[in-house]
Amino acid sequence: MSHPPRPRFGVMTAPSQVDYHDVLRVWREADAIPEIEHAWLFDHLMPIGGPPDGPTYEGRTLLSALAAHTRRLRLGVLVTSNRFRPPALLAKIAATVDIVSGGRLDFGIGVGSRPGHPLARREYEAHGLPFHDTAHAVESLAEACTVIRRLWTEPEPFDFHGACVRLTGAYGDPRPVQRPHPPILIGGRSSATLRVVAEHADVWNIPGGDIDDVIGRSALLDRYCAENGRDPASVTRSIHLPVSYDRPGLTRNAIGDALEAGFRHIVLGRSAPYPAGTARWVTDELIRTSA
Repeated sequence: MSHPPRPRFGVMTAPSQVDYHDVLRVWREADAIPEIEHAWLFDHLMPIGGPPDGPTYEGRTLLSALAAHTRRLRLGVLVTSNRFRPPALLAKIAATVDIVSGGRLDFGIGVGSRPGHPLARREYEAHGLPFHDTAHAVESLAEACTVIRRLWTEPEPFDFHGACVRLTGAYGDPRPVQRPHPPILIGGRSSATLRVVAEHADVWNIPGGDIDDVIGRSALLDRYCAENGRDPASVTRSIHLPVSYDRPGLTRNAIGDALEAGFRHIVLGRSAPYPAGTARWVTDELIRTSA
C-alpha cells in the first residue's frame, strides 16, 4: 500500500504595510528551520488591506533580493499577476531569480487581481495598466504559460501569434538553472482557470476557506486532467491558509482538513506586522503539531 507524499510546509509574508528588513528577518529565520521548506510573497502594487496609502513592495524585485539572502528555501510569488507584466519579460525575470537563488524558484502565476475587489482594481488605473475582462485574462494566462515554458526550453528563436500574446524572434538566454524548467504553480479557483491548470501546471494553489468548496474544486481539476489525458496525481495540490496568532487551533484544524483532502503543499500566511520569532512560532505551534 502506497503512502501519500509527506506534507511540505511554507510561509507567506505579504510585502505590504511592512518594512523590507522585517520581511528579510522572517525569511532568514525561516531559512534556518528545516521544517519550513518554502516561502512566498504576494503580487500587488498597492495595499489591499490596511491603510490604502501604506507601502507595498514590488514582488518580483523583492523576491530576487530575498533569494540572494537565503540558501535553502524554495521561493516564489503566490501568485504573480499575469496582468502586470508581458509574459516574455516575466520569463526573463523568473529565469534571473532562478539563477540568483541557485535553482530554488517555484514559478507562481495566476490570472490577476480580483475584478470585484476595489482596492485590487485601483492599482491598474494608478499604474496605467489595462484591465481586460475575465475571458481575455484566462486566455492570456494560457498563452503566457505556453510562451514562458518555450522561452525557458527552446534552443532557437521563435515567433508566437496568439489571440493575446504576439512575439517575434522570442528567445530566452540565460536559461533557468532548473531543468527542464522551474515548477509552474498556477493559483485560482474558477473552472476556466482550472482548465489552464490541467494543461500547464505542476502545482495548483487555492486559497483556503470552505473546505467542501476546496474539495469540489480539486475534484473538478481531476476531471479536467483526465480529459487532457493527464494523471491528476501529477498536479500537486497546494493551499494557502491564514495564520491566527490569537487562535492557533483554528489554523491547526484547517491544516488537518487540508491534509485529509489530499493537499500536501501547505502555505501558512500571516499579514504584517511580523513579531520576532514568527517563523519559529509557526513551526512550533502549527507545523510540528500537524506533520
